Formats: sequence, C-alpha cells, structure tokens
Amino acid sequence: MNLRELVSAAAPPEHWSGKYKIPWNELDFSRRLLDEHLDQTHDAASRRLPIVDSHVNWIHRHVLEEKASRVLDLCCGPGLYTNRLVRLGHECVGIDFSPASIAYAIAEAEDQGLGTRYVQGDIREVEYGGGYGLAMMLFGEFNTFPGERIQRVLERMYESLAPGGRLLLEPQRLDAVERSGHEHANWYRSEADLFADQPHICLEEHFWDEEARVATDRYFAINAGTAEVSEYHSTTQGYQQSELADLVDAAGFEDVEFHRSLTGSEDGEDMSLMVVGARKS
Repeated sequence: MNLRELVSAAAPPEHWSGKYKIPWNELDFSRRLLDEHLDQTHDAASRRLPIVDSHVNWIHRHVLEEKASRVLDLCCGPGLYTNRLVRLGHECVGIDFSPASIAYAIAEAEDQGLGTRYVQGDIREVEYGGGYGLAMMLFGEFNTFPGERIQRVLERMYESLAPGGRLLLEPQRLDAVERSGHEHANWYRSEADLFADQPHICLEEHFWDEEARVATDRYFAINAGTAEVSEYHSTTQGYQQSELADLVDAAGFEDVEFHRSLTGSEDGEDMSLMVVGARKS
C-alpha cells in the first residue's frame, strides 16, 4: 500500500473480510509479538507472571479440583499457563497460530523437563485430539472470530472432551469491546515495535458497529525510509451474556456458569474480561 491508497482506504472497513486479524502467524510479526508476551511491564499480550500464577492456581483448585487431568489450551501463546499446569501434575496440549510463541513454549518445556505438547496451527483447522478433562481459551481470544466460526470451535472443543470434561472461556465483556470501538483516532512514531522493525509512523483508527456489535481497530505503519504502508486489522465481536450462554449451550454443553475472573474475584483483575464455565454431559 502507498500513501494515496491509505488516504482512499474505506472507512469503516468491512467486517470479517480479507485480513481481519492481526497476522500472528507471520514469522517476523510473531517474533515481535513474542517480545510483547514476555514483557513484564504490561499485560497487553500476556499477563505478567504473578497474575498467571494466580490464575493457574485457581484453575488447578477450582476447575480441576486438584486432580491430575488432560488439558487442551487453545491460543496458548508462549505456554505460560500450560507449562505451569504440567508442573502441577496435569498433561497439557497447547495450540497457537504464532510460530515464535510455539517455538518458545517448546524450548521452555524441554529446558524444564516438562512433557507439554505444542502444535503450531490455526485452531479452526488443526486437530485437537481427545480425552481431555478441560478445554480452555483464555484472554479474550474468543471474540476474535466471527460467530459461525467460534460456534464450530466450541463444537470441536466439546468433541475433544471426555464425558464430564470442563469448558473454560475468558471472553471480553460487551462494554469493553464497545469502548475499544469508540476510541479516538491516534498516531505515534517509533523506532521499532509490534508493527515494524524499522523506524515508522503508526496511524490507528477505531470503528464501532452498533447493529453488529463489532469493533474494528485499523493500523497503518508507514516506513520512515520508503513511505511504504502496511495495513493491519483487529476485529472483535461483542456478546451479551445471554448470547454466550446460548453459544455454549448450542455446542452441547450444560451447567453453564459465569465468574468474575480467573480467581473468582475482582481484586487486581482486568474487568474487561469475564469467565464462562460449562460441562460436557
């Protein structure tokens, strides 16, 4: 893309079309994203490790009842949850789109002598395996897929579980998705960040579709040396709590329940997220 094409870009962009997701699977992008996952100064890509530890303890005690189980973690990132669960006696499989994150997770598991298994692939396509006691998708990834695709992911999670197995989701709250769509357009300059290794200017704009309840974030990274423009989209679907319950129920689950957070409380938690649990009959 060049500057003229940037100026004439459609506003707002069409939902769920073209490259509606950040390209987590591109090697250079995933490498830069991994740096964000591991950065302990913020919780933008992954939570800081003390928060991860508290969540893992809650999952181990409250969801898995401190009984050794087989766990599937979709969109697992660099394995911060799965490797910790393995150390608590569980068997874990993590699946993620990002090659750099999966490579890091594998290396960490090998260095620590853990038997965690990792698969690099698209959760809409890759095989999950079966016999799990818990299938989970955390940190808002649920909302990054359109409704019909996340419904199929839920159905496949159901199929992967053993009878009585548990589902654990952490979707974004509707009001948080809407707030992101109403943010003001902004710009900044950077020597290097998530969007480029070279000096660049990043323009960002945000759109909210009230009828569809979809927020779209669009980023233009303008290379300072060549003026070449790279365009990125992040599309997020908002759901009412009743809609989430219906999606989970339609996939075959029962005993749907909601929690404030992955510790069960609001203290120190990111309240833009909520927790959904359910069980395979």
